[in-house]
Amino acid sequence: MDAGLALKEFLEFVVGSLVRHRESASVAHELHGSRHVYRLRLAPDDMGRIIGRNGFTISAIRSLLDAASQKHRIKAVLRIDEG
Repeated sequence: MDAGLALKEFLEFVVGSLVRHRESASVAHELHGSRHVYRLRLAPDDMGRIIGRNGFTISAIRSLLDAASQKHRIKAVLRIDEG
């Protein structure tokens, strides 16, 4: 399995377990040079759940993504879009 696709599925699993509106949550994967960019699109109601108090939840998700991307030896960035 491609590392970029594996990380996308990993993010979909993590985010899907945290949001209330799973049908509105999506993860898009883009490749910019050697950097993998993941764009997380959420329902407005779920933004607070993913960001968390003082940003702790999104920080934890980004830490998980960083650890997983290091395992696959790629660079990954997570961006959040409201939608």
